[in-house]
Amino acid sequence: GEALVIEEIHVDPPQPYEVRIKILCTSLCHTDIIFSKIDIGPLARFPRILGHESVGVVESIGEHVDGFKQGDVVLPVFHPHCEECRDCKSSKSNWCARFAEDYLSNTQRYGMSSRFKDSSGENIHHFLFVSSFSEYTVVDISHLVKLSPDMPVDKAALLSCGVSTGVGAAWKVADVEEGSTDAVFGLGAVGLAVAEGARLRGVAKIIGVDLNSDKFEIGKKFGFTDFVNPTLCGEKKISEVIKEMTGGGVDYSF
Repeated sequence: GEALVIEEIHVDPPQPYEVRIKILCTSLCHTDIIFSKIDIGPLARFPRILGHESVGVVESIGEHVDGFKQGDVVLPVFHPHCEECRDCKSSKSNWCARFAEDYLSNTQRYGMSSRFKDSSGENIHHFLFVSSFSEYTVVDISHLVKLSPDMPVDKAALLSCGVSTGVGAAWKVADVEEGSTDAVFGLGAVGLAVAEGARLRGVAKIIGVDLNSDKFEIGKKFGFTDFVNPTLCGEKKISEVIKEMTGGGVDYSF
């Protein structure tokens, strides 16, 4: 629950199957805020370096690292992928069976310890295998995706969480169809990504619901066709308004 602080730390060299990355761009996700306030249970591990939406460039590599080299632009991701197990090879799953047991432990597979140390030599905990709120971080290659060096890093940084969560909700979870009708509650980063995913699938009507009417102009760029502000609906419930707009209700609601 304490405020974040900026201080100098030591970042160890990468161990086998790891790379050390210089962070080029990182963004703030609400999950970072949530985890910063957890003060009991196994998830309350402090001190900790937060951050999990980022893009970086490979600064150095450890042993047994194939497919990555110094200078590669990479996207760290908190979901591991060994590319060998049944789940990684399946089009229906993105949860690696090989590394899933380590997902909440936030430890490295080689050495099982932190790569961060404070000025007194004490360990600093990693966060979701990424810890991008640092100039440098060490990431296992099972948590890396190589990017085109031409991709804008400020946009690419959103792919690992906000965009993939929203687009994935439309494509993977709901599997929206062309010509359907969707309602999206909340036009934050994830809500905008849902609309983008729905637009790319050919959804006919995408209704945005938010308390801030100014967001609709931004929402149009991502595919929203209609907008409803519940505070401007008088005595009507938002569900009634949407039913009237769609002739009975939407096909999918997010």
